[in-house]
Amino acid sequence: MKQAQHLIVSGRVQGVGFRYFAQATALEYGITGWVRNLNDGTVELQIEGDAERLESYKRALYDGNRFVGVERIEAEEATIESFRKFDIRY
Repeated sequence: MKQAQHLIVSGRVQGVGFRYFAQATALEYGITGWVRNLNDGTVELQIEGDAERLESYKRALYDGNRFVGVERIEAEEATIESFRKFDIRY
């Protein structure tokens, strides 16, 4: 069943390619939505997909890569907007 979540990600997530990592990982997991930097140093995402894939995607974000250092992901349910792809917003 398709679900939507709004995420706020904190840690070493700006200036390290996190948005591009989030987009590439979303493509791997079949997740749609968007990602953008916020002025407070966190990153905001709106993601859609089935529940199992969303959880796997969030675990992958936590794991990051050698540049990214996620400390916390705050997640809440969101309204499904039926995104067709995963965008980086500016």
